[in-house]
Amino acid sequence: MIVDDSMVARAVLTRMVELGGGIEIAAVAGTAEDAVEALAHVRVDVILLDLEMPGAGGLNKLPDILRVARGARVLIVSSLAEEGAAETVRALAEGAADTLLKPGTGRIQGRFADHLMAKIRALGVTPVEEEPVGAMRPAPMRAMGSEPLSILAVGASTGGIHALGRFFADLPRRIDAPIVVTQHLPPPFMDVFARQLGTAAKRVTRIAVEGMRLVDDEIVIAPGDAHLTVEQRRDSLYVRLTGGRAASGCLPSVDPMFASIAALKRPGSVGVILSGMGRDGVEGSAALVAAGGSVLVQDEETSAVWGMPRAVAEAGLAAAILPPEKLARRVASRIGQNHADK
Repeated sequence: MIVDDSMVARAVLTRMVELGGGIEIAAVAGTAEDAVEALAHVRVDVILLDLEMPGAGGLNKLPDILRVARGARVLIVSSLAEEGAAETVRALAEGAADTLLKPGTGRIQGRFADHLMAKIRALGVTPVEEEPVGAMRPAPMRAMGSEPLSILAVGASTGGIHALGRFFADLPRRIDAPIVVTQHLPPPFMDVFARQLGTAAKRVTRIAVEGMRLVDDEIVIAPGDAHLTVEQRRDSLYVRLTGGRAASGCLPSVDPMFASIAALKRPGSVGVILSGMGRDGVEGSAALVAAGGSVLVQDEETSAVWGMPRAVAEAGLAAAILPPEKLARRVASRIGQNHADK
């Protein structure tokens, strides 16, 4: 379904999707209100949603769209996806699965079309379509350690901002351990993302800078243009930023973050993999588990894209496969009764 007030944009997007092959345009709408009404009568897998439209607009009507969409994933396709970082990050936090900057209608071909089709396919493909029957069989789960939590590392991508909000809402305010987060997101979004996550998590939240000391119960986020890794100096942990593409092709990547924590060989290290496309986090999870840490992953039902969590689960590295809220409670079980308060 395409929801955009521009007739030209609707026509171009429709043509682009049709040329991509194998995907049907089930409905179009010129306002968010029309989209809500149409979704009562038509079932779709993916909704391309503009944010700037007459009426209430895509952002304000997003909760209503998600309520009637019957599980359809929302991809924000908007010119606000860069200049309006606050609006876009808010949409992602409220449940939109992914975002794509819409160029001017005269420049809406080429690489944009390739990115658009890749995102639609990732959001719309079901496990049955993606793999032969019986192919998706996660390995048995590992036992989770019992040592007190010493550091919490969280990785996420597509759909991860919404999942992060759900996870931190159920995590006790005091865990007596530092928290590091890698979320795949362009650099222009990072300031807004850090502020929003801090508000949702009710914690001090900072963007990582080289040499920053990690503090218990505070969140440090990977910048959009470097990997966040951790090193120990004397009795404290510090941020070390590294460049270059990781094996997963992501920047920032979860793999270097997890691998650096594994190198600390600290009992009680816990990694969490939330919704995301691809396999980022598998190599880092393997290193973390080999060093005595534990890795928990989000379940398929609540993930916008069950790519990263699935890859870790299928590799036999997961100690739990649960919704974000239950993952938070599993982490809370490692911090002891004295500090399991909000």
